[in-house]
Amino acid sequence: MFGNWLKTGLLMAAIVALFGAVGAVIGGQQGMLIALLFGGLTNLWAYWFSDKMVLSMYHAQEVDELTSPYLYRMVRELAQRAGIPMPKVYIIPEAQPNAFATGRNPEHAAVAVTTGILELLNERELRGVLAHELAHIKNRDILISTMSATVAGAISALANFGMFFGGRDENGQPTNPILTLLVVLLAPLAAMIIQMAISRTREFGADAGGATISGDPLALASALAKIEAYVQGIALPTAESHPETAQMMIANPLRGGGVMRLFATHPSTEERIARLQAIARQMGRY
Repeated sequence: MFGNWLKTGLLMAAIVALFGAVGAVIGGQQGMLIALLFGGLTNLWAYWFSDKMVLSMYHAQEVDELTSPYLYRMVRELAQRAGIPMPKVYIIPEAQPNAFATGRNPEHAAVAVTTGILELLNERELRGVLAHELAHIKNRDILISTMSATVAGAISALANFGMFFGGRDENGQPTNPILTLLVVLLAPLAAMIIQMAISRTREFGADAGGATISGDPLALASALAKIEAYVQGIALPTAESHPETAQMMIANPLRGGGVMRLFATHPSTEERIARLQAIARQMGRY
């Protein structure tokens, strides 16, 4: 656990360092200091409010036992099995089948699912997906995934600012335009790569944890196969507009193949299913 937190801390420090690099190009030493301060404040703000921002961004609507008894009771039963507090439950009015968990800790967590996933999956498969999201909460993955999405978005905004206004040194003189262009283009890419490092290993961990919580690894495997078949054909506009949030989802919501696959925030569905099948064999369920 300590090693996981250390790795996460180092990755987040790398993201803050990117703020400094972009700031240095935009405004020299003073720009770097301002950008580092901005990065630190963004991290602090993200710790407290990034979950609310992401839920609002996706127009998620909170439900309870009266408004969505089927979903709410399923989450409650699985939360009890996982040994974590009952999270808030949200439904996102989007056709693409997907889901994510967010919050700063298990005591302040939320699970959100799209209307598309509710329509696509049967009860067994939906339990597998929800167990996966609750595993993220139990493993305390949700804070870093939500924060990294927020901070990566801020880096992109800062880089766009640099692209528009150009770079300046401490004396206000224009810097090398090629260097400025490289930094403002590569900084968001570097943030994306850092997000990939955060996200990919944690998806495997949540798959395994979800299999333990539900006791049915093949349910999640079946759900992932269905989701993969539909997700590329149905757009999720908010994710397309804010690609930094893609790594929070149970499946990559962004459409596209080729080179984009190299920068996917999720491991391949085939590999995830193979690992779940291996877990099922170990549990004597395959």
